[in-house]
Amino acid sequence: MILKDRVAVIYGAGGAIGGAVARAFASEGATVFLTGRHLEPVESVAKDIVSAGGSAEAAEVDALDEHAVDKHLQSVIDKAGRVDISFNAVGIPNARILGVPLTVIDVEQFSLPITAYTRSYLLTARLAARRMVPNRSGVIMTVTALHSRTGIPLVGGYGPAMAAKEALTRDLSAELAPQGVRVVGLRPQAMPETHTIREAFEPRAKASGMTWEQWQQALAGRTHARRLMTLEETANMAVFLASDKASGMTGTTVNLTMGSLDD
Repeated sequence: MILKDRVAVIYGAGGAIGGAVARAFASEGATVFLTGRHLEPVESVAKDIVSAGGSAEAAEVDALDEHAVDKHLQSVIDKAGRVDISFNAVGIPNARILGVPLTVIDVEQFSLPITAYTRSYLLTARLAARRMVPNRSGVIMTVTALHSRTGIPLVGGYGPAMAAKEALTRDLSAELAPQGVRVVGLRPQAMPETHTIREAFEPRAKASGMTWEQWQQALAGRTHARRLMTLEETANMAVFLASDKASGMTGTTVNLTMGSLDD
């Protein structure tokens, strides 16, 4: 178990990626504290983990609320003594953004994902870092998408938001790595098991002229393997990055697009 005795906090744990990562962390020995804006899906993940013999606790936390994040993190410290891993998998879905050309999208709608994603990531990262730096140990992680590195039409501010998160990963690492805290990210492509790929397709279905099946085939056709990545593969990489086996990795976002995006 490569995460044995580690303490991990996962934001957005009720979502597909956050839930998969939480289960993977727990299966490798970590004690996981799961959070989300809505408690029910987070509790469901926690129950799965406990049923499998792992250690998990669920809490309702708004990752855009600095006070709520800080209060929850302090409760983790009070119970577990420290925090070793902070994983931000928070999603900001909004159907009114996708499918709208940049020439006509409302400026506030365009700015929403940029502001929300960066705010959430900064808050969760810096509040975790304040607890990690005194121990000179810890890993801060997040998830982005290939929007960060390639032009995609009709996605509003999601592309700039993902690029901003990857820039923040580099900047956080530049400040924190000398103090023993690594900062890394994962960049998977659309995964069929998540709601995200469907939510990305539906608002753009008419504009793209594709069926749901054609949409998946088009995305898979861009990868070297001619398939899309699975949640399990993404979660396994998260486990590796959070472990000491990846001690030489910081300030970088790992490309998990299976070749559809060149490094």
